[in-house]
Amino acid sequence: MKAATVHELKDELQQLPVKELVELCLRLSKFKKENKELLTYLLFEAHDLPAYITVVKQQMEEAFEALNSSQMFLAKKTIRKTLRIANKHIRFTGSKLAEVELLIHFCSLLQSAGLNLQKSTAMLNLYQAQLKKVHVALKTMHEDEQYDYKRVVEKLENKV
Repeated sequence: MKAATVHELKDELQQLPVKELVELCLRLSKFKKENKELLTYLLFEAHDLPAYITVVKQQMEEAFEALNSSQMFLAKKTIRKTLRIANKHIRFTGSKLAEVELLIHFCSLLQSAGLNLQKSTAMLNLYQAQLKKVHVALKTMHEDEQYDYKRVVEKLENKV
């Protein structure tokens, strides 16, 4: 079975009555946890982006507190898991501001984790890739917001 395009789905959804639309959303939320999380974000948390960003940052901090820095293999797994959490929430928000804030927070947590990034090429590359993503997202933001975040990013780049 071939999936329909977004345009086709949009046209079809616009023709449905509200009751059927609600039933479809509920049915969709039952299939994957991520669908349910996205629906929860859109219904309950999308109206207050700064509070949502704060909650996600706390989740990331909790994940980094559980970091096993004695073994690099286990530390890498935890770091990648934390990055997946951040990326999932960035996709949910669809906001460049959220992307910049969460990735900067991730980089600062990674830096303060006490790991020697120079020893692990994979971790250094991961760190630098996140900084590149921040730069790309910053280019789309307003100049005043860019200035504040660029200073923070420059500090992060200089510490590596």
